[in-house]
Formats: sequence, structure tokens, C-alpha cells
Amino acid sequence: MSPGVDALLEQARAGLHRLTPHDTVEAVRTGALLVDTRTEAQRREQGELPGAIVIDRTVLEWRLDPASAWRIPESTSYDRQIVVVCREGFSSSLAAAGLQALGLRRATDMIGGVQGWREAGLPMSDRPADIRY
Repeated sequence: MSPGVDALLEQARAGLHRLTPHDTVEAVRTGALLVDTRTEAQRREQGELPGAIVIDRTVLEWRLDPASAWRIPESTSYDRQIVVVCREGFSSSLAAAGLQALGLRRATDMIGGVQGWREAGLPMSDRPADIRY
């Protein structure tokens, strides 16, 4: 019998040093890569995160693995801190754990997702999203 998604989520989070929205602002200020995995519809509804790079969840590992031929230019080291953000902070935990399994040991996610960001009173961006395919 499967342990279920809740157990999988708990296991993923056990290996992460998750950040609050305010911690995330500081991490980005000091060089972390902020990665938004929300869908276009979710971004349209909630708004865009300032400084985030939008990467579809289906290609996340290929774009962030420094050894991948399909990586984005910002993914230069397995030691770079990466903060994954989703709508509410659930799928981002699973994504960050997957990135850690890939060797990106400083990958993590943001508690509460964009909903938590907005509840913390942090600003949203009025600029178009930086979407990477």
C-alpha cells in the first residue's frame, strides 16, 4: 500500500530548510535564484513575483541542472541556492526535494507559496514574467 502524498510531502520537507517570504527576499538579494513554477492561469490570477524566473514544472530539472545541455544560463553551480515557489507551497516542496536529489543541495522552497508572499504584504511585480522554456 502506498504511504500517500502527505507522507511524500513530509519526507520531502524533512530534507529542506524552507524559507519564509521575508527570508526569500533576503536570499534573492544575496544571490539565490527564485524560480516560479506556477501555471500561466495561476500567475494571471495572483500576479508575478519580482525577480523570479518562470520555469514549467515539466522541465524544471533540465533547466536547473548545471550539467544539462538545456540549462538556463543562471544555473552555473550545484552550490547555488535555488528557491522554488508555487501557488501555496506544496508542489514546490516536492520540486525542491527533486532538485536536491539531482545534486542541487541548496535547493529549497518558500513556505506558503505566492499566497504566503501576498499575505506577508510583499510587493508583486508589474513587469512581464521572465519565462524560460
